[in-house]
Amino acid sequence: MSAVEPPGGPLSLTGESAALRAGEPGLDVHVDRLCGRIEQLDPLLHAFVPEPGRHHRLRAEARALAARHPAPEGRPVLYGVAVGIKDIVRVDGLATHAGSALPPGVLAGPQAPLVGRLRAAGALVAGKTVTAEFAMAAPGPTRNPHDPAHTPGGSSSGSAAAVAAGLVPLAIGTQTIGSVIRPAAYCGVVGFRPTYGRIPVAGVIPNAPSLDTVGFFTADVAGAALAAAVLCDDWHPAGAPADGAGPVLGVPVGPYLDQAGPQAAAAFAAQLDTLERAGLAVRRVELIPDFDEVVRHLHTLGGFEAARVHADWFARFGGLYRHETAAALRHGQGVGADDHAAALLARAQFRARIASAALREGVDLWLAPAATGPAPRGLDSTGDAVMSLPWSYAGLPALSLPAGCAPGGLPLGLQCVGAPGADERLLGLAAVLERALAGVGPG
Repeated sequence: MSAVEPPGGPLSLTGESAALRAGEPGLDVHVDRLCGRIEQLDPLLHAFVPEPGRHHRLRAEARALAARHPAPEGRPVLYGVAVGIKDIVRVDGLATHAGSALPPGVLAGPQAPLVGRLRAAGALVAGKTVTAEFAMAAPGPTRNPHDPAHTPGGSSSGSAAAVAAGLVPLAIGTQTIGSVIRPAAYCGVVGFRPTYGRIPVAGVIPNAPSLDTVGFFTADVAGAALAAAVLCDDWHPAGAPADGAGPVLGVPVGPYLDQAGPQAAAAFAAQLDTLERAGLAVRRVELIPDFDEVVRHLHTLGGFEAARVHADWFARFGGLYRHETAAALRHGQGVGADDHAAALLARAQFRARIASAALREGVDLWLAPAATGPAPRGLDSTGDAVMSLPWSYAGLPALSLPAGCAPGGLPLGLQCVGAPGADERLLGLAAVLERALAGVGPG
């Protein structure tokens, strides 16, 4: 089975947006091309949830959009841009399955406000993208566009693959532990997970509400900045860093960083060398010595909360859940409220420790591998989320940058982590790193 090689690779969101607003091409032609790409490539990729009437629906929505904005002047920023929406996010007119066998009516509800923001900005919903069951552990059928014998990562598997394969220039995912950053790294695209709560989660089927964060995938940092301005609350774009005021990049040395596999560790060392040779300051800081405790507390939060989210559904439809999800929920049922409260307190203390270390060491961004290595072979697992775990536990904004390839040719990613609420600065500094890393070859 060969890799998917769409002409030109991932689509530039900024380029698509500018062209469509200028009427090049017209929306009818654009929709025909979009649906043609999906019909050609998705039988191999399985990035999208099947939708028999997709072409007809999109033609109708595009014509209504064009009628509202007949002249290029004043067209909204995402006019005609096709967006994939992870299938735990409710969208008017499309059923929500959440990668499960539960009756869609059970999962129905009002459209997520984030979808309303996209549609108000002129976006066309290309369709629902495949998710692991309830954004947990049981994988969907999606394949990695770089090698379909490998996982694209999860749980936002379809969204990452759809952007990487050039089906859409923007796709929505969610992250509870590593479900945006890891698939972005495996698929060789940018994945952005804002600060916890920066994008509304209303209308999104929860996994663990104290951790769940909406994110998205684009081809590059410029596209991520454009999408963030539409999706994030109170977005104020950061200016370009002043000359001579380059960021201090912190490397969190210790048990956490030791989780990276040999290919990821070697590539990370090469990436740091490239950044230092580009004149950026890299500072190694002992951090998270109690990593095992952090892991335990996060899984306490996740297990307890997921079991409560699914309490009614699991009682009624437990036989329809896949075994990985059912096992996780049964485990969560055994987590007590006192342990959950202790994990929340420990998280507040952990956040304060990370902030204190960044202030003490003058760190602007923390850097780490985005995943433990390249995408594993096979579709039985979506890979290991551990490289995202402490940052998701703390609710910090994170971004995965494409950063070369492993010796076998599969992509690798560099994870950039910012301060809470400083999402704009994270994206501004990530653009600096993106330029410095341009052309990084195999690790």
